[in-house]
Amino acid sequence: MRDDRDVNGGSAAEARRADGVHRVAVLVRPGLLPMELGIVHRLFGQARSAAGEPLYDVVTCTPEPGEVATDTDFTVNVAHGPEALDTADTVVVPAAHEDYGPQTRGLLEPGVAAALARIRPSTRIASICTGSFVLAAAGLLAGRRATTHWKSCEEFRELYPEVDLDPDVLYTDDGGVLTSAGVASGIDLCLHMIRSDFGAAVANAVARTTVVPPHREGGQAQYVRRPVPAPEVSSTGRARAFALAHLDRPLTLDELAREAHMSVRTFSRRFREETGLTPVQWLSRQRVDRARELLEETDLPVDRIAHEAGFGTGTSMRQHFQVTVGVSPQAYRGTFRGPRTGAGARAGGG
Repeated sequence: MRDDRDVNGGSAAEARRADGVHRVAVLVRPGLLPMELGIVHRLFGQARSAAGEPLYDVVTCTPEPGEVATDTDFTVNVAHGPEALDTADTVVVPAAHEDYGPQTRGLLEPGVAAALARIRPSTRIASICTGSFVLAAAGLLAGRRATTHWKSCEEFRELYPEVDLDPDVLYTDDGGVLTSAGVASGIDLCLHMIRSDFGAAVANAVARTTVVPPHREGGQAQYVRRPVPAPEVSSTGRARAFALAHLDRPLTLDELAREAHMSVRTFSRRFREETGLTPVQWLSRQRVDRARELLEETDLPVDRIAHEAGFGTGTSMRQHFQVTVGVSPQAYRGTFRGPRTGAGARAGGG
């Protein structure tokens, strides 16, 4: 698909029809995720002018109108065909179940390719989650910044190296082509588009009505749980197990190398071969993961968590946390720390 879109983006609000209503078309495919379709209709559908008039007209379309299978036990009856894309000011492409299987570069189902070809050059195009694979296959993301679900980032990067993939953000906006990360990041993306079109007041009102934050801090990194490799399967495993058992105190490279019965030089080389990281990088990640665990599961104050995770000071922990996770420890705790219930809740100081 040829992309003549203005690289400067332009305001999608400029493309509104004479009646002031912005037309949004959601292009769905078999195996669609109902939540993603619902996000678009709910958020854009809640946007109102000061006089209470709808600001968006949202329609759902598909290459072949009729009953469309979802990834659940119910179907969706879609009345509109690809002609709905002809007059759209914004087109949103949600994910489908097929996106989660092995992908082939540039492969688009003929009906989807024909539908995308109907979109006007001035139309804003957005994807939710792995819907980004459709935009990439259509050539719409070449040379642009984009994102997708963190589980699919490696495959996406291998298939489309010409795309500037950012795996850490919740959404991207590059020249009128937008992408979002996982399913719920579609909320952040839609609010961003509403904010861009009609201002923060309208977007905030939609967020309040939907009971979601108008803007989330950080990116996908805060939602990725990294498994700790089994220490016993490699030559540096003993040293890593020792480090994990003593994260609360300073650890030196010399000390870790002695645990592995190696010289520092050999230990550093083997460590990188086995983990893909330097000992310092690996240790920093383990400290951050330990801090995340304590923020989620205890009420310990940040300074105490910083000590137990081996950062020494709260300031040091905040710096490492911001770089690695993309949010402050307090913001992370606010997102993931649920109410304490039952006798099993771990206690801690204020």
